This record gives sequence, structure tokens and C-alpha cells, in this order.
Amino acid sequence: MLGAKTILETRSLTRELGAQVKTRILRGIDLTVPRGQFVALAGASGSGKSTLLNLLGALDRPTSGEVRIDGVELGGLDDDERARLRGERLGFVFQFHFLIGELSVLENVAVPLWRRGVPRAEGERRAREVLAKLGLAALEARTPGQLSGGQQQRVSIARALAGRPRVLLADEPTGNLDSANSQIVMETFEQLVRDDGLTVVMVTHEPSFARRADRCVRLADGQIVEDTLRK
Repeated sequence: MLGAKTILETRSLTRELGAQVKTRILRGIDLTVPRGQFVALAGASGSGKSTLLNLLGALDRPTSGEVRIDGVELGGLDDDERARLRGERLGFVFQFHFLIGELSVLENVAVPLWRRGVPRAEGERRAREVLAKLGLAALEARTPGQLSGGQQQRVSIARALAGRPRVLLADEPTGNLDSANSQIVMETFEQLVRDDGLTVVMVTHEPSFARRADRCVRLADGQIVEDTLRK
């Protein structure tokens, strides 16, 4: 990845919780992620993985330090500007799929686009495009309740991709899946990085999945204790 353009960067990043008695969750994190890299954030529960992911995704604000997304420093943005940046540049996949039960697969994927003002027909076109890419075109008329757990999670990935993000942030995306469906999700991420040049940052507790990423960043007690480039 030498020479690749940086897309995510943190400098001296800290996050504390609590009013009178403060608990430091992150302790001076310096991290640089180049475009098109698949990064696994690993470590024990409470190590700060999800907190770091939330800061990278502009879902939370640091106590001190900087976060830059595609060269934009988040500290100077108000809430509306942060929301606009999330919508335009980031995609999110969580442990639970958060699909809307009464909507079809196609509608679930298109809803975030419609909320951003994308015309209905264009939103449907983009939703169909990404569903086809992930091998889900035949499921577009079904509701989430008619899908397996693995299919539901892949639809949530399609929803994230429909916004054409530059970075996909995934927090324990295989946590509720069996081993077979977990493998499919991991293969999907690998394909997106390899074929589309998407940047993926994934929190995982599973060592075998962390080893499949291009790079594994291991945290302990709010600090980076290991940063291994595998590919």
C-alpha cells in the first residue's frame, strides 16, 4: 500500500467518559489508513475497538485529538456537516442488520438514498445495481422476515454500498451469524476491496477473520499494541 492516498487518519486521539470520575477509553491513538485497504480492529472487549470505529465514522466526538476523513478534519464540522459527510463518504454495517420489517429488500436498500433527496427512480436503480452485485437480485421483492440471517446481513451491506461510500465501517458484522454465513460476509468484504478498491475497517473478535484482512490493528487498554500488515 506504499504511496496510496490516505483516506482515514487520527492524531493523538483520546476519548474519555464520565463527568466527575473520568474513564479514558482511548489513549492517544495515531492511525493512518490508505485508500483501498482492508483493516481489522482486534482486541478484547473493552479495548476501545468500537469507540475508535465510532470516532472514525463521525458518530462520536473525541475528547481530544483529530480525526480526518479524506482530508477533512472533523473537529471543525457542526452536526449537520458531519451528517452530510457520513452520508456522502461512509457506509456502516453493524452486528444487527437494522432492516425495516415492513419494507421490501429493494426499499430497504433505497430508503437512505431517498432520505438524502435522490429521486425515487434513481434510488431504485442504484439499489438494484448493488443487489445484483452482491447476488441478491432475486430477493428484491421479499421482506426481511423472509430472509435468512446471512441474507439479511448482506442486504445491510448492500444498503451501505448504495450510497457509494469511500469507506465501509463494520462493527462485528458476523457476530450474529453462523460460520457459513460469516464466511460469505467476509468474502464479500474481500471482493469489495479487491475489485472495487473500497476501504473497509472492521471490528472483530474472531482471530481467523482478522487474519484475512490486509492489516490487523490490535488494541489493548485504549492503545494500539500491534499493527501488522499482512498483504
